[in-house]
Amino acid sequence: MHDQVNPAPRLDNQDPVLFGQTPSQTVGPFFHYGLPWKGCADLIGDSEIGARPELFPAEHYVLASPTAKGEVAGEPIVIEGAVLDADGKAVSDAMIEIWQADAAGRYVDGSSHSGFIGWGRASTGEDGVYRFVTIRPGRVDDQQAPHIAIGVFGRGVIKRLATRLYFEDDAANAADPILALVPAERRQTLIARKVGQAWRFDIVLQGDRETVFFDI
Repeated sequence: MHDQVNPAPRLDNQDPVLFGQTPSQTVGPFFHYGLPWKGCADLIGDSEIGARPELFPAEHYVLASPTAKGEVAGEPIVIEGAVLDADGKAVSDAMIEIWQADAAGRYVDGSSHSGFIGWGRASTGEDGVYRFVTIRPGRVDDQQAPHIAIGVFGRGVIKRLATRLYFEDDAANAADPILALVPAERRQTLIARKVGQAWRFDIVLQGDRETVFFDI
């Protein structure tokens, strides 16, 4: 008589014993085809900025035109900057997302009727430049200085990079608890500066001038 032997349990392709945690997919230039849409970088108006329609035939660019968003309270601003690599060269196939509070410091949660969405997306151009039209946010919970949360997607970026934009002329920066976590000599990489009629915020992916990115 043979002893009965229980077979080892079979492992499927989701079992961490086999594969463990897998990384996010590398994001390539293909996302310009479908992720940005007409007007996705205009949070308060009905312009078509944000997408890169020149990258594919006009007959394929069938996304609906943006609709008017109604009156949005607050100070309209333009945010623009370049996404640069370690050598200071423009990254022409990056995509930037922003998320922010409204002028009163409130995030969109279904209870606000300000007409402000608070979220946008912009492709970089051949010059690496992105641009948003939005409003200047207010202080959040009377603790955090006015800021805009930024996500960066791009060639070779395995996981979305997260950073913040603060405004150089805001006195509340000095007491912001998140900004205080950043070494003093690195904080300038999170500060947008007024250049002409726009707030300039360059994003440097690597190198000596690398923008501070946060763990998420």
